[in-house]
Amino acid sequence: MVTIKDIARESGYSVSTVSRVLNNRNDVSPDARKKIEEVVAKFNFVPNNNAKHLKQNNSKAIGVLVKGISNMLFASVVEEIQRMIEKTEYTLVVSYLDEDADEVEQAILLCRERKPLGLLFLGGNPEYFHREFSGVDVPCVLVTNRANEMHFENLSSVATDDIAAARCAVDQLFVAGILGGDFDKSYTSHQRFLGCEQSFSEHGAVLDVEHCYEKARFSFGSACRAMKRLIGKFPDVTAVFAMSDVMAIGAIRALRDLGYRVPEDVSVIGFDGTSLAEYYNPKLATIKQQHQTLANRSIEILFGQIELKKEPIHEIVPFEFVNGESIRVIDER
Repeated sequence: MVTIKDIARESGYSVSTVSRVLNNRNDVSPDARKKIEEVVAKFNFVPNNNAKHLKQNNSKAIGVLVKGISNMLFASVVEEIQRMIEKTEYTLVVSYLDEDADEVEQAILLCRERKPLGLLFLGGNPEYFHREFSGVDVPCVLVTNRANEMHFENLSSVATDDIAAARCAVDQLFVAGILGGDFDKSYTSHQRFLGCEQSFSEHGAVLDVEHCYEKARFSFGSACRAMKRLIGKFPDVTAVFAMSDVMAIGAIRALRDLGYRVPEDVSVIGFDGTSLAEYYNPKLATIKQQHQTLANRSIEILFGQIELKKEPIHEIVPFEFVNGESIRVIDER
């Protein structure tokens, strides 16, 4: 029989680190978590049902799987969810994943170990859901991504219309360079890319991916490096749409390092409407998502499914354009 010591030896990490991963603790690096979870899956390891796990299994737990350790919007949503859960008899189990991780695989593992009554997915890849979600048998809500076309009986969704929001962002700038995720792997990036394409088309232009688009992870450092690459091939760029506020701030850092002024030389607009965007200098123009509404409706829908056995619900939450100080007024150009 495989033991926790076997998992530790095979993964190359200590027993204590393996234990933290198995207990969904947050004080584990993404690399360590990924490696240990791969070994756990390889050996189909299930922890012993000792008293601790029996107690956990009998608790009224709600699981939250968060994709992207640098996603500030998700941090705000989780904070709001925590406030709501504290007022109920439920407990919260939060698991943070790398933005490229398989969230459904992690959900199956979480259900096996902690027996939650329901799950919230903050971010998700439809490919993983289509391939593996049948292995999840508790009510779930996909937050910030749409699930209406997946047709799972236990999966609802609450999301912003990423296509319309991205189109709105690029409309403010046209013509723009674009910083975004790998749209072949990231559903969110793909939707926002489609919005960019629509804006270009409506302005009678074609989005030249090789020239205008630079891929980055949703982090300050990756966006900063991507912005420098974009400037290298598009030195005359006058506006940049970044697919998150974090990316936008990384891009501004790169532009300043290279001697560009924001917004005098290059306008920059972000996406998410985080508090950092409001207090950054210059105050960031952004597409604001309603994180409180996303959190509140997700919890309300999940409780409805758990307690009242309601059918899946799919809602679109409105967004708004926030005109900050990081873009020039179009009439001044």
